[in-house]
Amino acid sequence: MAVDPSVLLKEGVVYGCNAQYREFEPHYLIAVDVKMVNEIIASGYHKTHQVWTNPNKGINSKANINLFNPHKGWSSGPTALWFAASQGHKEIFILGFDYQGLNGKLNNVYADTYNYKKSQDAATYYGNWLSQTEKVIKEFRQIKFYRVIEPAGFIPDKLGSNHPNLSHITVEQFGHRFPSAIYSYQNDQKTTI
Repeated sequence: MAVDPSVLLKEGVVYGCNAQYREFEPHYLIAVDVKMVNEIIASGYHKTHQVWTNPNKGINSKANINLFNPHKGWSSGPTALWFAASQGHKEIFILGFDYQGLNGKLNNVYADTYNYKKSQDAATYYGNWLSQTEKVIKEFRQIKFYRVIEPAGFIPDKLGSNHPNLSHITVEQFGHRFPSAIYSYQNDQKTTI
């Protein structure tokens, strides 16, 4: 099972990161890696959509780019999570924060594409992402966070039961709340469940 984030646009505010703009248009796109920001600028996406990043001299053009001020200096995913939390939402569903990769390899839907590592590369160290995520959950105790994971997905100790405002739910459980967003692939066909 997988989640179609474009369906979620009708359900609430969607904060996406990095190359997600290639496939759908989140309400807010957050990218902090300079190469990724410059790819977004080259595509022209920023001219008609909300794109947020940190100030950086390497960005080719700051026209139509929103700059975090002050900025956190964090990775894109935790920055997007912090940005969403700072907007006053009561609930936030966190997708794509699996941390470990798959069997020690890169686990990213954009692997093997421009500005991304190869699918056979070792998974990126996740310690910074994890610490940044935990800081957001601690800072915004009034928000209920739901981290969507695969069955038996990795739950880091830092994101364990010591955070009463964080729950880990499966994609299937997420589908009970947002049934039209869940699909599976059967014989290379995308089928809504």
